Amino acid sequence: GALLGVALLALLPEALAELSPQAVFGTLLAGILIFFVLEKLVLLRHCHTDECQVHGATAPLVFVGDAFHNFLDGAIICTAVLTSVPLGINTAIAVAAHEIPQEVGDVAVLLAAGYSRSQALLLNIVTGVSGILGAIVAFTAVEIVPGIRPYVLAISSASLLYIAMSDLIPDLHRGTIDASALRQVILIAAGIGTIVV
Repeated sequence: GALLGVALLALLPEALAELSPQAVFGTLLAGILIFFVLEKLVLLRHCHTDECQVHGATAPLVFVGDAFHNFLDGAIICTAVLTSVPLGINTAIAVAAHEIPQEVGDVAVLLAAGYSRSQALLLNIVTGVSGILGAIVAFTAVEIVPGIRPYVLAISSASLLYIAMSDLIPDLHRGTIDASALRQVILIAAGIGTIVV
């Protein structure tokens, strides 16, 4: 809910305030296709269960994919903050709502690959640092080319929508996260409500 709320109620309206609908939605579509291709190349994989496809991959591949994903998250949050602090806070909430379970899953993957707890936690922290690098790159890009900001907002929306629609909602339909439809709807609405409030 938080991912959908930020993408559709916060990031896209900000991008639409500066660009034509065709440019915003064209960028959104391109972003969704880019994330699909990246996922197919196993550079970017969002996983919340022990049975997902990435678990068969080597730990270094998980490490590289998570670092790339965190880099994008850092860029998304930075660009949102550069637009407005409330938008940045909402975006950070939405990213955290997805990142916390993903990072726990990454630690589980590393533990299953034979890493010790301290090694798995350290590797997770190292991949987290790439988020800071993403923020620095986004900040520099927006400072050098200010007109890029609405495009980054649209790409950010694509990222959040892709995660929600390709990973989280299918898991809800399969009942792997929570089998109660009423509870699912209430929690999705609560996530959207968090962003609206």
